[in-house]
Amino acid sequence: MNRKQFGILLILLVILGGAGLLLRKNHERAANEGEQGTGQKLLGDNFPINDVTELDIKHGTNELVLFKKDDMWRVRERSDYPANFSQISDFLIKAADLKVIQNEEVGPSQLARLELEPGTGTNSGVIVDLKNKDGKSIKTLALGKKHINKSARPPSQFSMGGDNMSDGRYVFVGGNTHNALLIADPLNNLEAKPDVWVSKDFFKIERPKAIAVTFPAATNSWKIVRDTETGDWNFSDAKGDEKLDQARASGVSSPFSSPSFTDVLPANTQPQPAGLDKPTVVTVDTFDDLTYTVKVGSKTNDDYPITVTVAANFPKQRVPAKDEKPEDKAKADTAWAKRQSDLEARVKQTKEFENWIYLIPSWTVEPVLKDRKDLVAEKKEETKKEDSTDSQPVIEKHEEGLVPPEKPDAK
Repeated sequence: MNRKQFGILLILLVILGGAGLLLRKNHERAANEGEQGTGQKLLGDNFPINDVTELDIKHGTNELVLFKKDDMWRVRERSDYPANFSQISDFLIKAADLKVIQNEEVGPSQLARLELEPGTGTNSGVIVDLKNKDGKSIKTLALGKKHINKSARPPSQFSMGGDNMSDGRYVFVGGNTHNALLIADPLNNLEAKPDVWVSKDFFKIERPKAIAVTFPAATNSWKIVRDTETGDWNFSDAKGDEKLDQARASGVSSPFSSPSFTDVLPANTQPQPAGLDKPTVVTVDTFDDLTYTVKVGSKTNDDYPITVTVAANFPKQRVPAKDEKPEDKAKADTAWAKRQSDLEARVKQTKEFENWIYLIPSWTVEPVLKDRKDLVAEKKEETKKEDSTDSQPVIEKHEEGLVPPEKPDAK
């Protein structure tokens, strides 16, 4: 190897070494910044997920605060109503594992296109601030435009331009507004809407034995009862020969067996929703010695406002079955105690709903809001067939012709 070749080789080594050093520095910088490097975790390595005790979500003029209080997540905009823990937990776990799949350097003129403009305009992002127990920010995200995968599935025959599907989203992390990071999740549920985050756990009524609906107009009110869970329902206050139509009764015999609600308000909300000052009252007694009282207000749009209370009148001890054997007593006592414990837990849970007004969809409550006349069986008119021998005179045939029979002499 001559001197010229050696010089060329030396220059190449210097160039390669410099490029390697530059790549190493870039890699170290990306690793240190965590969220900035493609392939790195969005929130950085070892994100302290258990330290997050508050989520502040803002979008435009909407603002939402989810926070921990007494070891329970709550929604501040709903007067500290319990939040959906699994929904919050799922987001935090997902966010801690999200990775950057693309890093795009952007300038101020591109922020509107990516829906990451600062402020409250139509092209502003969804700001998510993850805070600790002291209210200090751990990490802040700005969620922008969703990435559309046009080839995710074949075009729909019902759409004009194909049926697009979001497969990711552009994000700013912290105060960095120069690097729009693309993640492989659109985070569709991350909205600044309180009703989206409240816990949807709700009461339900099982094994009803008496149902009464008391309307403001007394003539519409009714009460039906049954002796056993498989028995027929009947009016408890039948008027005259009034009878309950069993087919129609099937529509009102399972009130609030699986209710749901769309939103919740504090019980002291002022002004009160329409109709709750003179509500329709649904009272249900169950075979479990529970009494539910549901007050229903006036329908607004597709929802009714309701309140619910529950009372229990449990027996203090089990009544043994007739001819119960001693060997069966212990098993029966254990089962009875377990059942009572479950019922007491249900009462405790339902009582937690008593301090709120719920907006429930019309299909949940309207089946039981039937007027009395709509439950009464129609009376069938009985047609009497008259015997012709009783209604027509007997005609006897004589040689001279047809003559009526002689009437017996009156004595």
